[in-house]
This record gives sequence, C-alpha cells and structure tokens, in this order.
Amino acid sequence: MQPQIVSVEGAQEITFQNILFAWSGGKDSALALYELQQTKRHRVIGLLTTVAEGYRRTSMHGVRESLLDVQAQALGLPLEKVFIPDDCSHQVYEQRMEAALKNYRSVPSLAVCFGDIFLDDLRKYREDKLAGAGLKAVFPLWKENTAHLAQRFLDLGFKAIVTCVDTQALDASFSGSLYDKEFLGRLPAGVDPCGENGEFHTFVYDGPVFKKKINFTKGEIVLRENRFSFCDLVPQAAQRIRTR
Repeated sequence: MQPQIVSVEGAQEITFQNILFAWSGGKDSALALYELQQTKRHRVIGLLTTVAEGYRRTSMHGVRESLLDVQAQALGLPLEKVFIPDDCSHQVYEQRMEAALKNYRSVPSLAVCFGDIFLDDLRKYREDKLAGAGLKAVFPLWKENTAHLAQRFLDLGFKAIVTCVDTQALDASFSGSLYDKEFLGRLPAGVDPCGENGEFHTFVYDGPVFKKKINFTKGEIVLRENRFSFCDLVPQAAQRIRTR
C-alpha cells in the first residue's frame, strides 16, 4: 500500500497510511476515531492507552482495565497498554511512552492521532515528543467549536457516561451522569461542554464506531485526593462481541 494524502484541520495535508490512536476511552477519542474512519484513506492499526499499574484503571478517566478490554474488542482494534505507576512522575511517564512508541518504529508512514481540541501547549508537547521519535501527530477535532462537537457526538448516536469530575470546576453530583442533552444543559457557565479543560471525563459505550453496545452497571462513587469524584463502572460478565 502506498502512502495516501489525508486531509485534516482544513487546508493542512499530511502524508501517511497507518494510524496509532492515543485512546482515552472517552467521547473526544471516539469522535476523533469516527472522523478518521470517514476519510477511508488510512488504516488505524491499534489503540494506545495508559493504565495505572496498581489500580488497573485508565489514567484520569478511572475506568477498569477489564472494561477497557471490552471496549477495544467492541471497536475491533488491537489495544496496547502502557502501564505507569499510580503516583507517576512526569519523567517516568515519558520514559514508558517512549519505550512503547519504539515498538512502532518499523511501521511505515505512521502518525499518532489525538482527540485534543484547543489546548495549544498540550498539542505542542505532543508534537515535540513525537518528533523526537520521528513521528507526526494528527488532531482531527482541532479548533472545532466544542459546543458543536458535543452536539455532533450526540446526533451521531454516541452514548457516554461521566466517570470523573474535577470538583474544583464542577459539582461532584455530575459524576455518574449520562453525557446527554440534559447533562449539557445543566453545565454551569464557564465549563467547557467537551470538558477540554479537564472539568470531567467520560467513557463511551455505544455509537457508530462500535460493533456492539458495551454493558455495565454503575458502582460506587469515590472522592480521591479530596478533589476528583470517580464513578466506578462494573462490566457485565462474559460479554461477547457480535457484529451488528
């Protein structure tokens, strides 16, 4: 397969054929994956997700590793987990991510995709780190209006639940809420509808990128670090993936 031209961010064009997706499990990742798949000009070769070693949960979103596995199966994509210490220093994080990316150096025309929307410093950080590994970064949602993105997510039929709330930005009662029109309508002024400033995080359990809806039950809601309110999601046993 020859490298192809994929249009991203309006006029910008990047030549690549393979995509490694930096997957969070949340709504922005799911929508960015959907947008990439609509181009039909490339191949997503897998998902890359950081998981806390001790808690066995995804970083920031707090989703169980077992539920992350079911989500990857429902997407039909291979998943690589980068395990990091629970109290991870920035240096250790970078070392482990660098080690994980080394496994993909032999993949031709590779780019890494992110669901980031408007944080310029975060984008620059990602681009600089990937450049050191000889890789490019792709941001399908970059500079899109977050209110429009939130509505598009819902209009496409995606379904998500709020798994983590930063109580310095949003009341803890929002933890465990469905991410829907009612949730968006209740958000206080100043809270981004996509939670791009870290106000909240989500887990996507259904939508056009999935082969099957992911079933779970809501568990305990726990406040950690006297700041972050996590809603535990408990996967249903023996979930089997069937094509729609």
